[in-house]
Amino acid sequence: MTMLDTHETYLLPRLSPRLLLTVLIAGLAADITWEIWARGITPFLVGGPLEPAALVQSVFGFENRLGAEVIHAIVGVVFYPIGYLFIARPLQRMIVPNLPLFLTGLGFGTGLWIFALYVMAHLIAGLPAFLGFIPLTWASLVGHWLFGLVVAYVVWFREH
Repeated sequence: MTMLDTHETYLLPRLSPRLLLTVLIAGLAADITWEIWARGITPFLVGGPLEPAALVQSVFGFENRLGAEVIHAIVGVVFYPIGYLFIARPLQRMIVPNLPLFLTGLGFGTGLWIFALYVMAHLIAGLPAFLGFIPLTWASLVGHWLFGLVVAYVVWFREH
């Protein structure tokens, strides 16, 4: 904390209605960014969109595409921002307290990517690890980086 920054930093955020609103704003902004990247830009780069709902279907054995889309949206809008606030950022503050926000966001996005394409796709759904590092894998990494950056910066903006 500098002399100009009188904002106290806590390891974990305090529960409040404002925090809930921050979670939802960060999640919506990040999810919209993800969707623009996944469905709007990625097809031009690798020939097809990112399909997280298909991964949800593989993991849980769903036949219902809409249900898988809803699950992915809820996870992105609610649970991933909560993970940033209560897991990723506290770990960053404990381990590398002076890490720039930009790198914290990229690290969070990388963690989400590993979770999606290694834990969920490989360990649970039985697909090749990181989908065999095809071009879609790298588009997914960029999408998760964008998601992580948006969450980190929206949370920062709402706290300052």
